[in-house]
Amino acid sequence: MTKEKIVLAYSGGLDTSIILKWLQTEKNYDVVCFTADLGQGDEVEEARVKALNTGAVAAYALDLREEFVRDYVFPMFRSSALYEGYYLLGTSIARPLIAKKMVEIAGKEGAVAVSHGATGKGNDQVRFEMTAYALKPDIVTVAPWRDWTFQGRADLEAFAHEHGIPVPTTKKDPWSTDANLLHISYEGGILEDPWAEPPAHMFKLTVDPTEAPSEPEYVEVEFLNGDPVAINGEQLSPAALLAKANELGGKHGVGRLDLVENRFVGMKSRGVYETPGGTVLYHARRAVESLTLDREVLHQRDALSPKYAELVYNGFWFAPEREALQVYFDHVAQSVTGTARLKLYRGNVIVAGRKAPQSLYDKDLVSFEAGGDYNQHDAGAFIKLNALRMRVQARVKAKADAKEPAQV
Repeated sequence: MTKEKIVLAYSGGLDTSIILKWLQTEKNYDVVCFTADLGQGDEVEEARVKALNTGAVAAYALDLREEFVRDYVFPMFRSSALYEGYYLLGTSIARPLIAKKMVEIAGKEGAVAVSHGATGKGNDQVRFEMTAYALKPDIVTVAPWRDWTFQGRADLEAFAHEHGIPVPTTKKDPWSTDANLLHISYEGGILEDPWAEPPAHMFKLTVDPTEAPSEPEYVEVEFLNGDPVAINGEQLSPAALLAKANELGGKHGVGRLDLVENRFVGMKSRGVYETPGGTVLYHARRAVESLTLDREVLHQRDALSPKYAELVYNGFWFAPEREALQVYFDHVAQSVTGTARLKLYRGNVIVAGRKAPQSLYDKDLVSFEAGGDYNQHDAGAFIKLNALRMRVQARVKAKADAKEPAQV
């Protein structure tokens, strides 16, 4: 009898290898594995081979680097989104693409279900499954961490030994990581104590700012109609440009973040992030926008950005409200054409200059020297009109205070 197929988002690590076998033995599925290459390197092909060796009936390893940056990271950057004022959403923005490809592979393979290795306490379970339902409403989602009876790592290792799944014999770093072209995240283990400083040897993309070069490095980032297109005069594809920004920022210790954040499922968690290239591009964009965006448009965009960041963080990439906001942000970003000059120095990104062919900055208008279209005498009436409501309030309050009976 032919078994039903399920598509598993497979990383090649112990957990997803156990899930692969568990889906076969406990759920009676034929498992099709899918590994997304978002910039992790050689481990992508290694995962594909390991999946086949562990019993997958098929294994996909897809190079999604350009699509990831072009269609997910850059559109998100146009919104200037930061979750809770700090986080550049490196993990969050990767999940809808991975889930989208899972659904596509499910259609190609005739699979009835998709599965993932996210725990029942985290955000990723929401992101994967919300995307799957948005794209294929009748898809079945299987979340082993919510379903199986394993109580801890000892149970997982026993299951692995029983089914011949290799278990690392060296001591694993006491935290979990997630990597892609935009960032690396670290959480769990010793990082669960928010008072504990992250170990110095943990970081992979950035040097310790205290050990970064003693001389600053100047970097120029060029934008065209809302997206970065060149670094230091070199035109690059989206993925290559982000990789270059990572290299430059990482060398100078740029982009480390230690954050206690609010998960969508209701708890607080501590995450440590490295986002060197994203941090460089964020500041470069803001520098060009300061010249090219109208004041009210910029302020309105910044008022909407936190909502957009929340939607991405919570897994609503394919929701109509995120798509509607994207149309607005894309329209606003069309005027973001220009160049930012940045100084990278020991963990800092310092704006050293900015220019734009259609800059709204008028040197003659803003100069302290007399002349131009601005008449300083007009400012007096402008101030009085804007202060009128406060003057009225003050007069009313003064009358009310005068009528109060004297205190005994």
